[in-house]
Amino acid sequence: MPAQKIDSGHQDTVHDVSMDYYGKRLATVSSDQTIKIIGVSNSASQHLATLTGHQGPVWQAAWAHPKFGSLLASCSYDGRVIIWKEGNQNEWSQAHVFDDHKSSVNSIAWAPHELGLCLACGSSDGNISVFTARQDGGWDTSRIDQAHPLGVTSVSWAPSSAPGALVGSGLVDPVLKLCSGGCDNTVKVWKPYNGIWKMDCFPALQMHTDWVRDVAWAPNLGLPKSTIASASQDGKVIIWTVAREGDQWEGKILNDFKTAVWRVSWSLTGNILAVADGNNSVTLWKESVDGDWQQVTTVEP
Repeated sequence: MPAQKIDSGHQDTVHDVSMDYYGKRLATVSSDQTIKIIGVSNSASQHLATLTGHQGPVWQAAWAHPKFGSLLASCSYDGRVIIWKEGNQNEWSQAHVFDDHKSSVNSIAWAPHELGLCLACGSSDGNISVFTARQDGGWDTSRIDQAHPLGVTSVSWAPSSAPGALVGSGLVDPVLKLCSGGCDNTVKVWKPYNGIWKMDCFPALQMHTDWVRDVAWAPNLGLPKSTIASASQDGKVIIWTVAREGDQWEGKILNDFKTAVWRVSWSLTGNILAVADGNNSVTLWKESVDGDWQQVTTVEP
């Protein structure tokens, strides 16, 4: 599909762009306090809806898996997380508003669909909340209090299949794990024990020297290891890997970009990493056979 420029229609900085499961629609969020839904095809784009309800800059949007219907979550500086539901085509309403956090909610992520309808949220109040939909339409809430006491910047779920498991084998319980990044310069991995979330990496993953801006857990597709990428204000992207459950995570610097790195995102197969940095460039990286990471291309703006 050829590159195309899409006018978001926002009146202020755009902070996030999220593509739906089928690649047909984008959700964009902005400091103008709105969310825009944009339809995209090979040749054109069209504005479908504007969602209003937040009272501060909107930082991120995330589409739920279509098996749960047409749902979109958004998080904002106003401390709220809104679940939007599409009724008739392009008609959106607020299905639920979470106001558990006392300051900016910086990051949201839906769990793999095998775990049910489940949303993790990271906030500047230092806490991570996990909201899980019940059959009766209500939501259960669990929390990781003071996950990063100086503030949580990013959350990402582990793939639901264990490393090395045959994809879709369905014989083992799905993996339930989260990773997070924060203003304490660390990356942490979390797992619930008897319903209570606890740290699953000791010590916290510490190689960054400034705020961690983003974390992304890679899809594993049968690979025998778990992989997390983290991006930091310090200019570095670090690739963290662990071979077996219970082993120590090991970090390796992918590159020093010499400017703040804002976002990292994996391809669906987990073998290519996209990196967005403070020089307004997006680069794609791939691991070579000998384990070194090499830049394969630059995405032209």
